Amino acid sequence: MNSVFFDHATIDAWIAEDAPLLDLTTHLLQIDTQQADICFSVRESCMAACTEEAARVVQHCGGEVQRCLPSGTRVVAGDVLLVATGQATSLLRAWKVVQNLLEYACGVAGATARMVQAVHAAAPGVAVLTTRKHSPGLRRIALKSTLCGGAFPHRLSVGETVLVFPQHRALLGDWSALQMRLTAVAPALAEKKCVIEVHTLEEALLAAQVGANVVQFDKASADQLREWCPLFRAQHPHMALLAAGGINGHNAADYAATGVDALVTSSLHHALPVDIGVQVMPI
Repeated sequence: MNSVFFDHATIDAWIAEDAPLLDLTTHLLQIDTQQADICFSVRESCMAACTEEAARVVQHCGGEVQRCLPSGTRVVAGDVLLVATGQATSLLRAWKVVQNLLEYACGVAGATARMVQAVHAAAPGVAVLTTRKHSPGLRRIALKSTLCGGAFPHRLSVGETVLVFPQHRALLGDWSALQMRLTAVAPALAEKKCVIEVHTLEEALLAAQVGANVVQFDKASADQLREWCPLFRAQHPHMALLAAGGINGHNAADYAATGVDALVTSSLHHALPVDIGVQVMPI
């Protein structure tokens, strides 16, 4: 699965952060030119993710990849993700960058797959959408990892979609001001949907009135949404509804069964890392 683009500069920046000049330990032990193999394997069941980028790290460090399990592959404890060969200085330079990348990415992908499975069991037509709420610099890794697990991006940047938050509304003043503005810019939205985030059923109905195409409920409980969704759809049967805020692996199935069309979550980006074992063997 290579649909997410990682440029060479990104790969090189990862390496430079960890090994910008000299691997002092390898140099002092005088093992830098020794030929070796390095093997990365999982110690628990998960979903392989970002293995292709891990392989590129090895290659950028001067190693030769012998085996790379494709991203999106389900794996169990003991399965090998990546095997490479080369001089020890190349493999050891790549070691921690690759291990850290795989531990995070596979953890996120596995958690995503579990959430998607639970959501589809409760409501087959409900999508899991992931946000851009994560640490700076993680966008590509987080995106590829969640895609591997079966989720889709909610939005990748602020220039991609129109999403009106309460913070935007506060600057406009009131709902009528928002309606006037959306009406004025309607031609610019000919190919885009307008999403408005709300906290109550009353706000949802106002959002529909002022021009929303999609309503996003933030931090409403599953019980509230079970009550609100039928009432809202009675007036706006074709408008999409999203649930966001506080959705995680423990409650996603409950939210999926409320009547919304999709769940918006940030929790997957903070999944526990997978334990990746690393073996280095002389040739």
